[in-house]
Amino acid sequence: MKLSRLKYGFASILLGFSGISAAQTSEPLPPALAIPAESASYADIADLVVISPLIVDATIKNLRKIAPEQAVGVPATLQRVLVEADIGALIRGQEGVTPRVRFLLDVPKDAKGKLPKLKKQRLFLLGSTVAGRPGEIRLSRPNALVQWSPANDQLIRAITKEAVQIDAPDRITGITSAFYSAGTVLGEGETQIFLKTAKDQPLSLSVLSRPGEAKRWAVSTAEVIDESATAPQKFTLLWYRLACGLPRALSPDLVEAADSDNAARAQADYKYILDSLGPCGRKR
Repeated sequence: MKLSRLKYGFASILLGFSGISAAQTSEPLPPALAIPAESASYADIADLVVISPLIVDATIKNLRKIAPEQAVGVPATLQRVLVEADIGALIRGQEGVTPRVRFLLDVPKDAKGKLPKLKKQRLFLLGSTVAGRPGEIRLSRPNALVQWSPANDQLIRAITKEAVQIDAPDRITGITSAFYSAGTVLGEGETQIFLKTAKDQPLSLSVLSRPGEAKRWAVSTAEVIDESATAPQKFTLLWYRLACGLPRALSPDLVEAADSDNAARAQADYKYILDSLGPCGRKR
């Protein structure tokens, strides 16, 4: 088969094309190997999408065991295999992809030494192309596989659509500073928390308290805090960055020019944000 490289425009990268029947189903794979078709965690899939320049929908065609002497360092509980898969849809990948790809995969064995049934499995592969080796890809992580299902297809495409934007929310690396400002009446106040991201993208949180009203919090992605900012919608990339990336507590040392009472108020407001976001939801 001629491995001509398939390329698509920006819209096609997001929407892909389908060469595989949507009615096709696959047997469940071990969770340690692939994210399951049902009840997948948003965070588990987002963890893979944001680090993967290539995302494809593919069907496994062939696999060949790699001899132990060629798989140095692979634990005895795993079997390294060379996998060939046919591409059904390109979801992300500016450089395109060949119609058939191959990649190495370490597959868990059961108690009898048998491998799960991979052949004919429909999976999302998340990784990158290998320079100078057409048709070869490298998974972003040893288990960067997601079993196909309508729900996972929709989720991967939605996360990818956000992740490829120029202003996509960046990975949070810590808190730079915070402060609490009391209002003019008893019970009124505002906490502002400034975050550090991997690429120095501006990101800050604010919590507004008023007597007789529920607290309101918001996240701003601009240099100047936007008065119209709101809390992020759950199961969006910004929610994921906050729910999975924020430290679990605000150190009083980070609250600027604060006495113990104001530091405590800032810490309480920070906990309010964490509680509002809810759990990250990682299962892997």
